[in-house]
Amino acid sequence: MTYPPPQVPPQAAPVCYRHPGRQTYVQCTRCGRYICGDCMISAAVGHQCPECVAAGAATIRPTQGRFGGKVASDKPLVTYTLIAVNVVMFVLQMASGWVYNQFVLWPLAIAVDDQYYRLVTSAFLHGGIMHILFNMYALYVLGPSLERLLGRLRFGALYGLCALGGSVLVYLITPVNTATLGASGAVFGLFGAIFVVSRRLNLDVRWVVGLIALNVVFTFVAPLIGAGAISWQGHLGGLVTGALVAAGFVYAPKARRNLVQGAVAGTLLLLFVLLVWLRTEHLLTMFGGYLNLR
Repeated sequence: MTYPPPQVPPQAAPVCYRHPGRQTYVQCTRCGRYICGDCMISAAVGHQCPECVAAGAATIRPTQGRFGGKVASDKPLVTYTLIAVNVVMFVLQMASGWVYNQFVLWPLAIAVDDQYYRLVTSAFLHGGIMHILFNMYALYVLGPSLERLLGRLRFGALYGLCALGGSVLVYLITPVNTATLGASGAVFGLFGAIFVVSRRLNLDVRWVVGLIALNVVFTFVAPLIGAGAISWQGHLGGLVTGALVAAGFVYAPKARRNLVQGAVAGTLLLLFVLLVWLRTEHLLTMFGGYLNLR
């Protein structure tokens, strides 16, 4: 006796993993799950599901800072380079008094002997181990965040202008026989910059205000407790410069961001040059008789 073959029920069509009521035969090329027309996202090869696309995007490192500028990697190379240069200069300074004599900010040497490089080199010298430790720790804490947000070029310009801004104010109002050194002007500039950037991003700035206030108080209290004289002129010059540069960088309209940012940096640099020139002319007039005797 012959029996008919058993009936095999038809296999149910696969459904979208995100929409079980929708039948589909399209699979994600990465995870293999079935996806409907609303869930499939075109890829270089085939289609991918939303989760795989999001996972892939999370692995892509940003190549641009929040306010422009390229960020080639997650490592804050400019910050680390600045720390390294400061440390090397400190070691050389400790090894040879010539480094101190040749590169410290001495207003009379700038005006009389045209040693304008002292305005920059003095920002890489320090008065002792605690001095450099404090400044480098502050740079290590604040530098990476600012470098990541601004990009390497803009962060480097910010640091350089802050250091110069502190030196310029020292040159303008400090007695000519006073020697000044340290990265504190640049560090205070980073304080001002992180305040402006935090406000731009609507972040809590109370910790920044507290940090600035604490350092300002220490600036004036330190000489009274025997901790040595601190250049409030350098701190103030760096702080104001950092705030101005950061404001120009983060509030620049996106359509003309590079132009505005470049104009802000260039204008401040020209202003510093003008102020240094005026101060030099004033000092040369004051010491004209001395110079004629040389």
